Amino acid sequence: MAFTKVEICGVNTSRLPILTSEEKEFLFERIQKGDENARELYIKGNLRLVLSVIRRFSNSNENVDDLFQIGCIGLMKAIDNFDTGQNVKFSTYAVPMIIGEIRRYLRDNNSIRVSRSLRDTAYKAIYARETYTKQNQREPTVNEIADEIGISSEEIVNALDAIQSPLSLYDPVYTEGGDTLYVMDQISDKKNREENWVESISLREALERLPEREKHIVELRFYEGKTQMEVASEIGISQAQVSRLEKNALKSMRSFLNA
Repeated sequence: MAFTKVEICGVNTSRLPILTSEEKEFLFERIQKGDENARELYIKGNLRLVLSVIRRFSNSNENVDDLFQIGCIGLMKAIDNFDTGQNVKFSTYAVPMIIGEIRRYLRDNNSIRVSRSLRDTAYKAIYARETYTKQNQREPTVNEIADEIGISSEEIVNALDAIQSPLSLYDPVYTEGGDTLYVMDQISDKKNREENWVESISLREALERLPEREKHIVELRFYEGKTQMEVASEIGISQAQVSRLEKNALKSMRSFLNA
């Protein structure tokens, strides 16, 4: 894919405008009042965001112009659904929306086609899962979803698997204040539990030297196999902060062990 192109879809990417925080705030106020001109300016001021996202799909065989257009659709959806009251930066909200739009496009245009019946089953399962989670404050099991929509658990698993696009463990899923969280950060470590790797006395000594919060995070992550999201919820900080503290803790322990 030719990411060195200066002009994409008739847009000169070297001359894309950059909006200041004040301009973004002003334009969004106008957008909420139905100002279409302000919406157009806001879209143009965020096209660099679309460019940064489509670069992540450099291994795709899709035409860069097509991806740019799809990314712009995701950007517009993000603008139309963004809630300024959530105290989240627009870019933090928009990036997953843009990525999701591109992934759907790549999935639907993949040479391996997913049948309509499989997709329908998958979408019913996803809707049932979201509804159940809202009502019960927890994720349902596959069997509970199966009971809800009257389809066997085997069919549901096959359908959900069929519509998934392969992910790299290093695919970014969220960015906060310059700290990027990757797919691997959201996977609990069931294999490398305490009995498998936290066995040496020197490692325990390194752990004891950590500040109390970093020590607690390491214990939750690698002794109990919890995800960063679960740790964040338990100790009351953001997942990005957990990621940062975890990396600092492991770096300190590594330095102690190598001394």
